[in-house]
Order: sequence, then structure tokens, then C-alpha cells
Amino acid sequence: MQTLRLACLFFLCAVLRAQAPEVHAAKLPGEPHHHLRIDNEFVRAYYVEVAPHDETQLHQHDHDYIYVSLGPADVINAVFNRPEVHLFLKDGETRFTRGGFAHVARNLSDAPFRNITIELLKAGSEPRNLCAQIVPNRASAGCDKTPATARGSHGLSVEPQLETDAMRLDLVRLDPETEHAGVPLEANSLLVPLGDSDVQIEIKGEPPKTLRGGELAWVGKNRGGRAWNPGKNPASYLELAFTSK
Repeated sequence: MQTLRLACLFFLCAVLRAQAPEVHAAKLPGEPHHHLRIDNEFVRAYYVEVAPHDETQLHQHDHDYIYVSLGPADVINAVFNRPEVHLFLKDGETRFTRGGFAHVARNLSDAPFRNITIELLKAGSEPRNLCAQIVPNRASAGCDKTPATARGSHGLSVEPQLETDAMRLDLVRLDPETEHAGVPLEANSLLVPLGDSDVQIEIKGEPPKTLRGGELAWVGKNRGGRAWNPGKNPASYLELAFTSK
């Protein structure tokens, strides 16, 4: 009788496994709403756009990542095998997310859902919040806002957002018409303009160019450069800088 019970149990488990839906999650890069912009040893950075009332394919995030909302958003984050989460995001809202999951992002808005998703290939140690809560539901490790004079310039401010032993995320604010000053750019860093900002940059060995919200630039090893705001309105950008180990 005991043998019969075990045989029935094994048969039932096999049937349930056969009935369980098979999950096919798109890999990144590969999901069509994620447009790869920068791919190197430190990051894979994507411009993401989902049309009104559309959704992404189920896709897998193998790496920890940071996302930056471009404009306000009303989305459902449907992580596979977890309860759905309804998110209301502000323009420029920036969050750190642990990888190792698959999800669908559903746009509930009448406007496109746009963001920058930055996969961290060398994330380093446990991330620490600084002047902003980039890691949700975690206290700040301290906030030391840097005045412009600390970078040898004026007309700007630097607010550290997040750090590990391998990287640091800063929010840089530029006053209008700061071309005469300029902000030094760090090597091995990613620049992400926010909102309607027009940020002029000059990377060593490259001609000057203007970055706008949704556009990205990578400052390579031993390159450096400077950024400034030639316009009449304030501008801001995120700088994600990696240590060269």
C-alpha cells in the first residue's frame, strides 16, 4: 500500500510539472523596447520606450541595474511569480534594482513610458544611499553636497546619490550660461542628461557636442573632458563614474 501511495505521488508530481507553463523570457539585449546605446566592460545602457497602453515582452534582468525615468510614468511592474506593483514615477526619478528576475512593464498612461536602464556589469559592494533614496527602503549613509568650488568652478553643485566600492552616482546641477567655467568629467563615466536639459560636453579627442534628455555619452579611460550649460535655463545630469581597478 505504501509503495502504491508513493507511485501515485510521483505520478501526480510529474503531471503537475507537465502542466506548468514554460517561461520564455527575452534576454537583454533582445527585448524590442530596449534600445542598446552603450556597451562596454562597465555598463550596458539602454534607451527604453513603451507606447501608450502597450507593454514590453517578458524579459530577463541578469544584472543589477539603475533606471532613470524620462518624464512622469504610470506603469505596472509585473515580475514573474510575484505580485504586480503599480508605480507612479516622477520625471528624473532614479532607482537601483537587484537583478535575477524576469518581468513585464505595462504602460497605463496616454503618453509613452521612457527611461534609461543601466545594467551594472561591475557593481561592486553593497550600494549605499547618499543624498537620495536610490535603493528603495534603505536609509542614507550620509549626504555631503559638494559646492562648485570643490571642482574648481562655479555655477554648479554636485549631490552624491549612490556609491559602492566600484562606482559613484552624482547629480550635477548647472546654472545657465556656464560655458566660461565648465565641469571636469571623470574617466570611465556615463553621462545621463535629465528633463529638458541641454548639456554641452567636450571629451578629450572628440569634438564638442550637445546632449539632451534621453541621450547618453561615455567618457572612456584616460579621456576626461568637461561639461557646461550654454543655455539660458538650468540644466542637470547624472554622472555614473567607475573606479579603474
